[in-house]
Amino acid sequence: MGLTARIRTRDGWAVSHAVVTVTDMTGAQVLRAEADAEGVVRDANPLAPGAYTVIVTAVGYAPAASSAIVTASGRADVGTVTLARQGGTELPPPGPWTIDPVHSSVAAVAQHLGISSVHGRFTEFAGLIEIAPDDVAKSRVEAVIRAASIDTGNGMRDGHLKSDDFLDVERFPEITYRSTGLSPAGSDRWTVHGELSLHGVVRPVDLDLAYLGTGADPWGGTRAAFKATAELRREDFAMNYNQVVQAGIAAIGTTLRVELDIQAVQGDTLPAA
Repeated sequence: MGLTARIRTRDGWAVSHAVVTVTDMTGAQVLRAEADAEGVVRDANPLAPGAYTVIVTAVGYAPAASSAIVTASGRADVGTVTLARQGGTELPPPGPWTIDPVHSSVAAVAQHLGISSVHGRFTEFAGLIEIAPDDVAKSRVEAVIRAASIDTGNGMRDGHLKSDDFLDVERFPEITYRSTGLSPAGSDRWTVHGELSLHGVVRPVDLDLAYLGTGADPWGGTRAAFKATAELRREDFAMNYNQVVQAGIAAIGTTLRVELDIQAVQGDTLPAA
C-alpha cells in the first residue's frame, strides 16, 4: 500500500535528493516523501481512493508532474519519473570526473600550404571535471598538457613545433586550461569559458562542448563522454613564425582548430590499470 516511484535522470541515474509531493483534487497536500540513495520513493501509508497529482522536485532539475489514480487498494505506483536538468540542459551526475588519457584525444588541425591540413595530437595530458551539484553552470574543468608530447607523424616537423618558433617546450613545458564559467547552448551543448596558458601567454578561450552521455565500462567504472572544439590564432599566443613560400602562400596557417574527444571516469582518480 502507499506510494512507490523511481526518480531518474535522462541517462538513467538515480536522483537521490528528489522529493515527491502528492495533492488531491482540491490542491491539498496529502503526502510528502523523499527518495532514498537509489532514487526510489516508498511510502507505506495508504491513500484514500481517488485522483491525485504527483509532483516531483529536486534541486537543479525542472519539476515534473503527473496524475495518479488510487484504487481501493490504497496503492499508487507512479513508475519511473524522468527529471530534466533545469533549463533543459544535461550534464553527468554531480561530483568529480577524471579524464582518461588512454581513451581520449587532444588534437589540432592547421592548414598547410593553403591547400591541405596538417593533423597533430598531444599524447600526454590529464584533467579533472567537477560537476556542481546545485547549479550546473558552476561546474569547472582543469587540464594540463605536456607540450613536448606533440605528434604529427613526422619527426622533423615535430622537432620544429617543439622549437622556439612554436611551442618552445624547453621554456614552456606545460599547456594549461582552467574554466571560468559554463553557459548552456542547447539541451546537451554548452559553452565552456576559460583561460588557456600557451607559450607563456594566457588568453580567454571558449570551448564548444557537446555532452554525449554516460555508461558503464568493462572495468567496473562509469564513464562520461564529451566532444569539444575551439579555434586559436597563433599570433594571440606569440607564435609568429610565418615562412612564406611561392605566390605568397604561408607554409602553415595562422589558425588552429582544436578538437577534443574526452572520456572521463567518475571519481577523482583513475582506476588501477
